[in-house]
Amino acid sequence: MAHRSTPPDTAKPGTDAATTGDGSTIHENQRYVAPSSLNYYTEYSTQYVSMRWWLMSVRHALLALLAEGPKYGLQLRQEFEAKTGEVWPLNVGQVYTTLQRLERDGMVESDDAQAEGPQKGFRITPAGDRELALWLRTPPDTALPPRDELVIKVLVALTVPGVDVHEVVQVHRRHLVETMQRYTHLKADAPEDDIGVGLVVDAELFRLEAAVRWLDAADARLKRLPAPDPAAPAAPAAAPVAPVATTSRRARRAESLR
Repeated sequence: MAHRSTPPDTAKPGTDAATTGDGSTIHENQRYVAPSSLNYYTEYSTQYVSMRWWLMSVRHALLALLAEGPKYGLQLRQEFEAKTGEVWPLNVGQVYTTLQRLERDGMVESDDAQAEGPQKGFRITPAGDRELALWLRTPPDTALPPRDELVIKVLVALTVPGVDVHEVVQVHRRHLVETMQRYTHLKADAPEDDIGVGLVVDAELFRLEAAVRWLDAADARLKRLPAPDPAAPAAPAAAPVAPVATTSRRARRAESLR
């Protein structure tokens, strides 16, 4: 299989540049500005550490593989990793645990319900076919923003005495750009016809790019805040907020996001 040559703007080892999902370049010390001619994926990523991201449910991924035909547990693990670009390692124990639950729920059948071991075959049932079709067409829940670790760290840094929130932002920005560099190298080294690697790496690059853009926007917003006056007296403690009022405000925000 032919290997992809490194494009001129792709990050090289030892540089501070990374290629975004669409092929443009982002630098560690450069604020990212999306070209106006492109419609970028702008929603801020709701995860932080890229290797923890699971773009598909293992349960439904196994159903999808079994929809191709009966398979053994070890074969399912190997095909899962191959079809997701080998980015997400899958433990054999997790495969068999998931298969047992699917069999319990009537989604798959095995050659012998009492037998165990690597040669035990599994096949999807009509109920499994229906579950897979429903899952593929069900949009993820986006009614409320999830509790994002990176956003929470920036918010907390604003309140901790002696912490420079701008320094915190830059620490995380550098980490994200370094991670983008690693994915850029992986993409450059992947075979041209490896569609799994291409789709996974593009998704990760766009997510990391969105996180970098959010950090840049947050840093700019924070810099516009007035500097605290050291001579000013300490602000009195805020009065407790009535639980009913808090609940009402949360309800209004949740309703506005639907």
